[in-house]
Amino acid sequence: MKNLLIVGCGDIGLRAAPILSPHYRLLALSHTPGRFDALRERGITPIYGDLDKHESLGRLAGVAHVVLHFAPPQNCGNLDIRTRNLLAALSLKCSMLPYRLIYISTSGVYGDCGGEFVPETRAARPQTPRAVRRLDAEARIRRWGRENRVSVSILRVPGIYASERLTPSRLGMPVLMESEDVYTNHIHAEDLARIVFLAIRRGAPGRVYNVSDDSGMKMGAYFDLLAEKFGLPLPVRFSREALRKIIPESLYAFMSESRRLDNCRMKKELGMVLKYPTVEI
Repeated sequence: MKNLLIVGCGDIGLRAAPILSPHYRLLALSHTPGRFDALRERGITPIYGDLDKHESLGRLAGVAHVVLHFAPPQNCGNLDIRTRNLLAALSLKCSMLPYRLIYISTSGVYGDCGGEFVPETRAARPQTPRAVRRLDAEARIRRWGRENRVSVSILRVPGIYASERLTPSRLGMPVLMESEDVYTNHIHAEDLARIVFLAIRRGAPGRVYNVSDDSGMKMGAYFDLLAEKFGLPLPVRFSREALRKIIPESLYAFMSESRRLDNCRMKKELGMVLKYPTVEI
C-alpha cells in the first residue's frame, strides 16, 4: 500500500481520511504533539514537523508517494515560505520524490472579476496579500512538478461550509446592500474531501481546477439564508461607503471581490457529481 502524506491535516484532511484510507497508508505532518493521539485514532500516523522551521522537515524526504498540501501560507510577505520549505524537504531524496501532489489554493487569486463567470483560463490578478502568497505557492509547485516530473494539480477553492463550521458569531456580520453586493462562491466540506480523492486519481498534470458548487449567490443572500436556517435576525445591510468604516480592512477587501466560478472542468475531467450542488440544500 502506498503512503499518502497530508500537510495541514485540519477539517478537510480529517474528512478525506475515510475516503483515502482504503487506498493509502495515511501520514500527517503536525507541529502539535497534542494532536498526535487524535490523528492516530483516525488511522493517521503523525510526523512531527513545522513548515516555518525548515530544519524540522527532514523526515519528509522519501516518505510519501502522494502529498496533499492543505497548509495555508504564513501571514505576511509576498512569497509562501512554507510551501518552499515543504518542497525543499520533499526534494532531499531526489530518487524518492512523490509521484503526485495536490495543492488546495484559493479562488481569491482571480481578484475582482466584476461578477463575471470565471474559467480556469482567466488570468490570475490577486488583490490581497493572502491571495498573492497563494499564487506564489501555485507557481512554485507547478514549476517544481515540471522540473521533477511530479504530477501536480491545483484546486482553487472558495468559501468552505458545513453546518458544524458555522457559528452564530460568524453569521452576525453586516453585509452590503443589494445594489452594491458581490457574488460569492461556496463548496461543502464533504464535497471538497471527495474532490481531493478524485483529483489524485484523475487530475491532469499541471492542471488547475475551480472547485465550487452551483449556487451562484450574492453574499447578502447567502447570509440571509443562513440566518433563516439558524433562526437568527437577518444581517443588517449597509452601503459600501458605510460598511468600510465599521469592518476590518481585510474583511472589506473580501467583500470587494465579485466573481462566479465556472466549475465545468471539475465536473467533466474529475467526474465530480456534487452531493451538495447548492447551499439551499
